Parts: sequence; C-alpha cells; structure tokens
Amino acid sequence: MPDTPDASTPGGPAARAARGAGRPRLYYGWVLVVALGITETVSWGILYYAFAVFVLPMEAELGWSRTAISGAFALAVLLSGLAAVPVGRWLDRNGARALMTAGSAAGTGLVLAWSTVRDLPVFYLIWAAIGLTMATVLYEPAFAVVTVWFRRRRASALTAVTLVAGLASTIFLPLAGWLLERQGWRQALVTLAAVLGTATIVPHALLLRRRPADLGLAPDGDPLPSPESAGRPAPAARRGATTGAVLRLAGFGWLALAFSLYSLVANGVAVHLVPSLAARGWDLRAAAALAGAVGAMQLVGRLAFAPLEGLAARSRRTPGRRGAGAGGLVGPILLLQPLALAVYLLFPGPAGVVVFVVLYGAGRGAATLARATSVAGRYGTADYASISGVLALCVTAAQAAGPLVTGAGYDRFGAYEPVFWALAAVSTLAALAAVRSERAPAAPAP
Repeated sequence: MPDTPDASTPGGPAARAARGAGRPRLYYGWVLVVALGITETVSWGILYYAFAVFVLPMEAELGWSRTAISGAFALAVLLSGLAAVPVGRWLDRNGARALMTAGSAAGTGLVLAWSTVRDLPVFYLIWAAIGLTMATVLYEPAFAVVTVWFRRRRASALTAVTLVAGLASTIFLPLAGWLLERQGWRQALVTLAAVLGTATIVPHALLLRRRPADLGLAPDGDPLPSPESAGRPAPAARRGATTGAVLRLAGFGWLALAFSLYSLVANGVAVHLVPSLAARGWDLRAAAALAGAVGAMQLVGRLAFAPLEGLAARSRRTPGRRGAGAGGLVGPILLLQPLALAVYLLFPGPAGVVVFVVLYGAGRGAATLARATSVAGRYGTADYASISGVLALCVTAAQAAGPLVTGAGYDRFGAYEPVFWALAAVSTLAALAAVRSERAPAAPAP
C-alpha cells in the first residue's frame, strides 16, 4: 500500500502549504512579463519594423537608392549581433534595468535624429547607433530578465512576452503608414519617437528588478531555501556553467550551428517570399497578405510551445529518458521549416501555399522560444545572458546573410525553385544539428 504524504514528504499537503505560505498574491515576475510585453512590442515596432515604411518616401525626397537606404538597416542588424556579446556580459553582472533604460532613451533620441537626416553618411551613423541600441532593448535582454525570474513557468512567461510582442509589426506597420500619410515622413518619425520614449523609458526605469531574491523570493515566487538547505550545493543546471566552459562544449557548437543555419534560411525565405509568390502569378496585394499571415501563425507556434515544453519536461523526469534544451523539442521544431518548404515547392496551388504559411509561421514562432529555453535548460542561468549573446552573434550574422544568399541564388538560376530546394536541404541540416546538440553533454564535466 503506498505511503500517505505527510509534512515530511515533498509532495505532501503540509509541504505544499509551506511553499505557498510566504508567497505574495501576485508574483512580481508577472508584472515584469506584462511590462516587457509592452516595451518589446513598441521597441520592435519602431526600431525594427517601421523602417520598411520609410524607404520609399526617403528615396523620393533624398534621391538615395533603395539599396543604399536598405544597407543602413543591414548594418544595424549586424552591429546588434556584435553588441550582443558585451551586452550579455553586462546583463549577467549588473542586471537589465540601467541598460534597458539607457537603451530606450538612446533609441528615442536616435529616431528623432533620423527625422532630421539629409546626408547619407549621417544616416548610416544613426542606424549604426540604432543597431547597438537594438541589442540593449530587444528580445535578448528581455529574455534574460524572464529567465532569472522564472524556472518552472519559464516557458509560459517567455510565451506571454513574445505573444504580445508578436503584434509589433501588426500594430506599427499600419500606424507608421497612417502617420506618414497625415504628417509626412519626418514628422511621423517625431511622433514615433515620442511613443517610444513614453512607452519604454519609464517602465524600464521604474519596474525592472534584477532578481527575485531582492524581494525575498526564489524564482516563480517560491520561498527562499531554509538556512538548513542553503548550504547544500545547488544542482549544476540551476547553478549554471560559466560562459567559457560552455563555449568549449561540442553541444553548444552544434546548437549554434543549428540556429544559425535555421535563421539563414528563415530570413532568406521571409525577404523573398513575396517576389516568389509574384513569380507564380499571385498579385502583390495577395502575396503581401500571405506573407503577413506568417506573423499570425508565429503566435500559434508560440501558444503551442509552452504546453509542449511542459510535456517534454515531464518526459525528462521519467527514469531512463534524457533530453536537453527544450526537452528534445528543438530538432522537431526546426524540422517544420524544411517540411514547409517541401510543401510549398511540391504543391504550388493555393492549398499548398496556405499549408506552407501555417507550418513556416508556426515553426518560426516556436523557434524563438526554443532558442531562449534551450540555453537556460542546458547551461543554467548564471551566465545566461553572456551565453545567449554569443549565440545571438552567430544567429544575427546568418540572418544578415540569408537574403543575400537567396538573392544571389535567384540571380544565378533565374528562378526561386532550385534556391528554395537548396534552402530546404540547409534547413534539414539545421534540424539534424539540433538533434546532435541534444545528445551531447548538457554541462561541462565537474
């Protein structure tokens, strides 16, 4: 007959009551999730997505080529990746409050400076600075905050942030276009700068906190360990490995390769999807609508991620089972991309395109969360931001290369089909690299 749980049993009612006795009604980590959901939406919408709206009016007024204008944005993306490494080190040592506040203030000033630009070199300098600012206010620092404040409910918290921020393009692309029509592009940027400053500087300055221990709590709002247990060594996954030790692991190299190859393909397809659909005979409005639907499907992928990660976590705790990162989910999630491309290429009709949009968008949405949870799940939280910064550098370089590689392939073959088949093969290699990383040791040898 099974034993009845009592006060000395970890799962007993007395133990559950003890865990909840000192817990506040609303855990402050969820306040941070709401705040970051809002600030990430505004930051992504203005510093990243709105750029596309201003290319044509700048070209018309200033006489710069579209390539020259777009090059400034590409430079910003590259610099944001380079800055991710020092930003990660700062976050691990000092927390996010000062950095994200300063980044929001700098971003506001730089958008104002953009509204006055008349010289191309100055435009490039402004966007180089915006690229550095992106590294301090977009997903990487926000994920670092959430990872410190949550453990058991980390996937749910990250999902909540990205679900809200996933609406950034849906909100700010139409808003920027509406402002441009009514105010002109320069005054529209002034208005957007005001929105950015109002919605991000104050929340970052007043609401961000470094760690739950500052409020007398453990992650997820649990009570801090008792003095009797405080002296016990922490499990390696919770204590966390150092950045240098992790970078020497073959598993991290496979993980970086997986997400880099995946991102190269994802960005290449995203930029060339509308031209590819147009080449198949779709009108531009319908092609743009289908491309926009990818964003909606990303929300579906993110909603599905938390329950799937929960199932995978329970599987990891089953004797005889092993998994790493997002519980063995990374490989299957990345595999959705080559599957989507195969559907797109083999079934060119409307039904095939719709299935492609669903698979491709859901995969992209889930991959964002899988990348964040895989680092914390495998290597702990001690140097989470630094490790994520190195991973972000690899991924960002691949993102920048993706559209160029895809465009060069189109110029070489004169059609997108052979290029997309090659990208499907690269995506498959990304999924295989993810599986290889999950089979590698998840922490350095003691």
